[in-house]
Amino acid sequence: MTQTTPEAPVRRQRAQVKVRTLRTDRWWLAPLVTFLGLSSFLVYGVWAIIDNTYFVDPYIAPFASPCLASSCPEGARLFGWAPFGDWYTLPPGLLILGLPGGFRLTCYYYRKSYYRSFWLSPPACAVQEPHGKYTGERRFPLILQNIHRYFFYAAILIGLVLAYDAVLALIHKPQGLGTWILVINAVLINMYTLSCHSCRHITAGRLNHFSRHPLRYRAWTFVSKLNAKHQQLAWASMFSVMIADFYVRMVAKGIIAFPFA
Repeated sequence: MTQTTPEAPVRRQRAQVKVRTLRTDRWWLAPLVTFLGLSSFLVYGVWAIIDNTYFVDPYIAPFASPCLASSCPEGARLFGWAPFGDWYTLPPGLLILGLPGGFRLTCYYYRKSYYRSFWLSPPACAVQEPHGKYTGERRFPLILQNIHRYFFYAAILIGLVLAYDAVLALIHKPQGLGTWILVINAVLINMYTLSCHSCRHITAGRLNHFSRHPLRYRAWTFVSKLNAKHQQLAWASMFSVMIADFYVRMVAKGIIAFPFA
């Protein structure tokens, strides 16, 4: 009986595509729009930090809240506190910039956004990136993305402060347009914060039996619904905080001045 040897498996090579992508649609449009949107936020944020006109009673610009230095106007200080005293002479926004800034910088959605739009890693699906190797988030500085959860805790505090500012404006000037701009911004900021993936995991992500924890399950269900809109809330809150901050500064400078400002 003749014994046959099995045929050697055929090794198939990947298609040798010489061009960057075979896509024929405008794949570059999304990363371009994202780049312009995030760049506008960065440019405005730098200007807002160095601009010293951020308070007009009862409005305080979100980029300067909470105001914790003695250089802050008395009405702008959170609960009247000035824990940083007279020695701090830099713009007050620098004291809290790293908290909401770090939260957005390490946010899962924003990571995807600026990885694609700024680093082109990759710029779009089925589009070759210009980098020769990929190391992920295992090395410095990207390994610092893992502290996102702690920035989430700080962002909760900032969201509560902005809500407090909005409530004060609502009490002292309920008819003001700026009041409702601050209220809408506070709502969007807090919804974006609660829609965070870390919030969803902390709420009930590690539970094995939802039936044993009905309250946490309800909270997890609510956060999950927000989480499904995380991208939209990220953009909406980003523009709302810029609009609210800009509006307050324009009122403080006297550029916007009408009875219901």
